[in-house]
Amino acid sequence: MSGADNVVWLGTPAFPQAARAALADTQLRANLRRATGTIRDKRLAVAAELEDWEELRETAAAVKRHTLRHLDHHLLRLEKAVTAAGGVVHWAADAAEANRIVTYLVRATGASDDETRAVVKVKSMATQEIGLNEALAEAGIRAYETDLAELIVQLGRDRPSHILVPAIHRNRSEIREVFRREMGEWGRPAPEGLSDDPRDLAEAARLHLREKFLRAKVAVSGANFAAADTGTVVVVESEGNGRMCLTLPETLITVMGIEKVLPSFADLEVFLQLLPRSSTGERMNPYTSLWTGVTEGDGPRNFHLVLLDNGRTATLADEVGRQALACIRCSACLNVCPVYERTGGHAYGSVYPGPIGAVLTPQLVGIGSDIKSGAASLPFASTLCGACYDACPVKIDIPEVLVHLRAQAVEAGRRNRLLPTTEALAMKAAGAVLSSPGKLAAAQTLAALGARLVARDGRIGALPGPFARWSETRDTPLPPRETLRAWWRRTRTPAKEEGPATMEGKGPR
Repeated sequence: MSGADNVVWLGTPAFPQAARAALADTQLRANLRRATGTIRDKRLAVAAELEDWEELRETAAAVKRHTLRHLDHHLLRLEKAVTAAGGVVHWAADAAEANRIVTYLVRATGASDDETRAVVKVKSMATQEIGLNEALAEAGIRAYETDLAELIVQLGRDRPSHILVPAIHRNRSEIREVFRREMGEWGRPAPEGLSDDPRDLAEAARLHLREKFLRAKVAVSGANFAAADTGTVVVVESEGNGRMCLTLPETLITVMGIEKVLPSFADLEVFLQLLPRSSTGERMNPYTSLWTGVTEGDGPRNFHLVLLDNGRTATLADEVGRQALACIRCSACLNVCPVYERTGGHAYGSVYPGPIGAVLTPQLVGIGSDIKSGAASLPFASTLCGACYDACPVKIDIPEVLVHLRAQAVEAGRRNRLLPTTEALAMKAAGAVLSSPGKLAAAQTLAALGARLVARDGRIGALPGPFARWSETRDTPLPPRETLRAWWRRTRTPAKEEGPATMEGKGPR
């Protein structure tokens, strides 16, 4: 499947340019620093309460590795179990097919002919990934986001910037203005004199959404997990909006990435301990909804499960890159990432921002041939500090995948260029110098002499020509006057006359 078939990549410009603009937004940086710091501290506190936290991480990682190795087997088991429980399973190879399936199912219920012409949604990364809201809008069907943060983003004609807290880039005063300005266009207007108190904002959202819950015939959800042995699907959330979507409408349509399947219901014991602690810093989610097919007189009368590939099978073929499919969307890696904390999620140009987005998005849509633009720029949006790996509850080695994808991006760019880049020529020259002791000694001597011509106060600042971009953001220490080789010859030559040279008593210690 080609990247043109899905819409997970949204970004223009690419990360380097978008990040530069984000860094100039001081309000954005303040919002991000406050929010990520709070979540990070809460996560550390509740994780420390469990003596077997590392054992839980190891177990989760092992379950995910096993599942990905046998993904086809477990998906077929899931299909069989869901069908036996009265549900209907659909397979979607890409975003376009998934959108066609969901649109058809909504129309088949008659909801698109109703005066409301609307569906309600509980937050789903998969539906954002495929651009479902836009596809439904083209069919004349309005999708109402019911998660508070997603509602803020939708009303503000904005894009999510965080996996767990999509409106993390907004403060409460900005949210109040969005509500005042936009709520009337989508239904019940905001109350007169609405303040920016969180309780007032939440109450305004509750009043705005209540009638939509009660009138909707169709709901669309995502899924955190699905147990292959029982066909049980799981959604965890914090506000109760998900419970309303999953129980009140006549028809429930769940769009789920194929990697979300777990071999057994018992595996939930591990993941339902890891996910809330890693995501919101809570011991358990306030609302954990589980359903298996349909039950007469309880909940929706029709259940459809859309299993989404959209690049996942291609990712699975990469033995290093497939680790990204183990992600449980907890966002812990975003909250500890120094790059994300300063740029926010929009700079990544992807539905999946932060470290996990930097390794997942390029694999879902393809690396491309220009490392300075598109999804190929994302693996370079990292310091490789390793904080994301330490925080990940399923032990995805994100730094390893980042380096792996960087190599792929560079190689793809090399193959697609008629002439080598300045960087490639410089690396080739460096290889020739470093492979020859004589050339290295001469280069060191020339560098020491040349550096003193451009140095100021013991530092090398801005350099001309192809070195300008490197030096504009960093100062380089002045090379020593005497190289190690020269020092060795000077201090070790007399030792040859005294017998075998030893390190004892010679040179600095």
